[in-house]
Amino acid sequence: MIIDAHCHIYPDKIAEKASLATGRFYGIGISYDGKVSTLLDVGKKAGIDKFIVQSVATTPKQVASINRFIHDTVESNKGTMFGLGTLHPDSSDIKGDVEYLIELGLGGVKLHPDIQGFKLDDYRCLKIYEICEEKGLPLLIHTGDSRYDYSNPNRLVPILDIYDKLIVVGAHFGGWSMWERAVLELYKKPNFFVDCSSSFYALSDEQIKKIISEYGTDRVLFGTDYPMWIPDAEVRRLLSLGYGKQDFDKITWQNAVKVYNLKI
Repeated sequence: MIIDAHCHIYPDKIAEKASLATGRFYGIGISYDGKVSTLLDVGKKAGIDKFIVQSVATTPKQVASINRFIHDTVESNKGTMFGLGTLHPDSSDIKGDVEYLIELGLGGVKLHPDIQGFKLDDYRCLKIYEICEEKGLPLLIHTGDSRYDYSNPNRLVPILDIYDKLIVVGAHFGGWSMWERAVLELYKKPNFFVDCSSSFYALSDEQIKKIISEYGTDRVLFGTDYPMWIPDAEVRRLLSLGYGKQDFDKITWQNAVKVYNLKI
């Protein structure tokens, strides 16, 4: 089994536009259009069985509609997709937003500080961490960007220390574009996991294996960052690293099941 633990999806009418905007933000070409149907098609061809899907609210007023979209998509693909909700720190009712996404059956929260425009340790975010810790909701957070200082390790370390029962998954090995620095600052945090999305393209096999070794195969999740990269190529790259079945299974599905309490 393979679970892709990091997929962005959008309603068909805005999918291509939203995907291209993300590509421009990072200066990286986008492989696909961000539609759900495309994800299912290319995922199946890559041998991926299940997908954890999400989207990000850039304003508070988008939160409810995005969470409904994720819920409806998961319901339409029951057993194949699992959903994460979105939150925004400028919402006037974060508690209500959390309760609604739980009511919708979403099993965690995705945050993207760099695109949403807040620093991870901003006081506005503390209510999110407090409530998610209380409710047992894991957070998938975009982490790292050498161009900015919104989601870099220095912002994340105090959050992991204060909210030590909050499970956090740091996308992109915990620090996109600053992978090795992130490992040094974050690998000892017991409530911190990482996914490998949007990282293989920039790292050698030796660098990837060193990073995974530092975090441990118990704390690494496979993810493609759809629609950014080609899922088949991401799966083949992981396979080429030579992990045995026990470690491969941990990375490709068991850790995702553990972090998000998935019923499969």
